[in-house]
Formats: sequence, structure tokens, C-alpha cells
Amino acid sequence: MLQMTIPSMSCGHCVKSITETVQQLDANALVTADTTSKQVSVDASVPDEAVILALTEAGYPPA
Repeated sequence: MLQMTIPSMSCGHCVKSITETVQQLDANALVTADTTSKQVSVDASVPDEAVILALTEAGYPPA
């Protein structure tokens, strides 16, 4: 499971965008996000590097 901090995540729309971005890589991925702590957990069948790259390209680079 990939755990990361995404400083630019601030609202429900951000969570939706992050979830959709990850699920474009793996439709069955589980994404858990907490806007207060800016923590995101991703359980996906694709490499962590692919998730990080996709989120960065979507405007949500992990710290």
C-alpha cells in the first residue's frame, strides 16, 4: 500500500480527482484520503511510481 502526503489536497473535489486519477490506472484501486491531514493511501495493482506520476501530472504531486 502506498501512503503519501499531498499538500495541495484541500476539499472533496480534490479527493474525487485524486481517486479518479488512480482508478484510471487500476479500476479496482482503493483510495483513502483525509483532507485534514492531507494523507492519501492507495492500494492498487500498478507500481507506486505510476501512481505518483499520474497524480503529479493531474496537479496533485505528493510531497
